[in-house]
Amino acid sequence: MPRWKELKRFCEKDGWELYKDTDHYFYRKRMDDGQVKMTKVSKGSGKIHTRMWQQILKKQLQVTQEYFNKFI
Repeated sequence: MPRWKELKRFCEKDGWELYKDTDHYFYRKRMDDGQVKMTKVSKGSGKIHTRMWQQILKKQLQVTQEYFNKFI
């Protein structure tokens, strides 16, 4: 499973906008069709738990594991 810092790196390399920096990093990405994807990245250094990671990929990032791996 990836670490939070790898998710942050993915967002930065894949063109996500950091729109809020509090106890977490908040990113959003505007798609060509008008959809706005959003995700929240912990400032912790640990690994993302398996079940949570699957939800982040599917519902927030909406990408495959293979696509994600290209950016980290």
